[in-house]
Amino acid sequence: MIRQHPLLQPYTPSSDEPFDEVKAAHLLNRAGFGGRPDEIERVMKLGPQDAVDWLMDFPDAPADEESKTDQPDLSPVEGYPKNFRELREKLANKTPEERKALQQMLMQANREALVQVVGWWMKRMASGPFPLQEKLTLFWHGHFTTSAKDERAALLMWQQNELLRRQSAGNFREFVRQISRDPAMLDYLNNQQNKKAHPNENYARELMELFTLGIGNYTEDDIKQAARALTGWGHDGQDFVFRRFDHDDGEKQFMGRRGNFEGDDVIDIILENKACAPYIAGKLFRSFAYDVPEDGVVESLGAQLRDAKWELRPVLRTILTSKAFYQPRAVGVQIKSPIQLVVGTVRLLDLEFPQPQRLANPLNLMGQVPMMPPNVKGWPGGRMWINTSTLFVRYNTAVFLAGGAMPDSGDRLGKSFFGGKFKGPSQDRGDITGNFRPKNAAGSADELVDQWVGRLIQRPIDDEKKSVLREALGDDPNAASVRKMIQLIVSTPDYQLC
Repeated sequence: MIRQHPLLQPYTPSSDEPFDEVKAAHLLNRAGFGGRPDEIERVMKLGPQDAVDWLMDFPDAPADEESKTDQPDLSPVEGYPKNFRELREKLANKTPEERKALQQMLMQANREALVQVVGWWMKRMASGPFPLQEKLTLFWHGHFTTSAKDERAALLMWQQNELLRRQSAGNFREFVRQISRDPAMLDYLNNQQNKKAHPNENYARELMELFTLGIGNYTEDDIKQAARALTGWGHDGQDFVFRRFDHDDGEKQFMGRRGNFEGDDVIDIILENKACAPYIAGKLFRSFAYDVPEDGVVESLGAQLRDAKWELRPVLRTILTSKAFYQPRAVGVQIKSPIQLVVGTVRLLDLEFPQPQRLANPLNLMGQVPMMPPNVKGWPGGRMWINTSTLFVRYNTAVFLAGGAMPDSGDRLGKSFFGGKFKGPSQDRGDITGNFRPKNAAGSADELVDQWVGRLIQRPIDDEKKSVLREALGDDPNAASVRKMIQLIVSTPDYQLC
């Protein structure tokens, strides 16, 4: 049994290392999408342990169970076929031209519905009741990747999003079993075509390479045998189906074991591999804490995950309450993902979330559109978020949200967003500036600078930068000059980090 690494022991505040505004904001940034002053104050009063318990107090349930009214608008696809049987019936006795027209209308309806799903999810990230659950849903979306570029059914993408939410802090073994049966995943990695007569190895490969073990911990023959075990796993519309006649029920030899294995057997054997638990625990640590953990940290977390019988909550709690999490090397060093940048700015400025069509092109240019990862590996993240072109867009997008102008690149509504231009009343340009107006411009220049740096950057900045912000306020600060100062803050390099 591996002993817990010293850095994973709980952080205990002291006079030398108090649980202050910076640390409270750090927790809310990593375990959510940023904290407003009242939330930071609440977290400070709770303390590091109770604050994590509060953030983790969410149900292992999808949003539509939490509130039947909290669902995306899927009306564009209402009345269209929801499974292959309905589609065949709709296409029966149609001319080739009629079939083509119906398929085009279905594709357009799905594009419009996908925009609605993305907007619904981003609003939940910004103002939903459980920010850590949404942050985990985003994390797993980049891990168990499916892209709307390939899976164009809005209903199935939403269904998968709800699965990620439901299992986000649950049991990892059950998570892998359910994602392996998820219709959008079965489409994306071609297991729908995995049949005894013609095995398709795509899902079996990524199940091990990306989802559970990492490269080097399996063989090519293991992929072939796992693919055989997963033959016949498919779906009909929203429902998983096991097509027994397509299943290879012969003996398989997988990872040194021999037997008449089926899909769940393969998953169990994979989870017994010593590489699995550290691989998953390491990804969680790097996402929530920092990129290069000290020797032994990942192994210790992996041992905890195995000991907890694959329950994710204990590992997440260990990470978020640990000494490692509050080290100076962990605070204010993570480059915000484009989604974190947009959602966090909306939260910190207490804005109403913009229409998703207005953010489609900026998110696309910054390199992260929800439900559209670039490939099965998900988003690379880290330093890959920043280059000369994306930095310019990041600054402009944050300034727009803070009441500035939105540059018109000629593709405002995202021509490439979900493979086509969104059509509908929201295509209106509307106001070309963001809707932010500071509610309070009272106070001296020094007080206003400290107030807004504390609210937005949430860490100390040097005096030279403060002096630029004071200059922007002028001798007699007013709402316009405060807004100008806020726009300067959100376009600084400091604001790109959390």
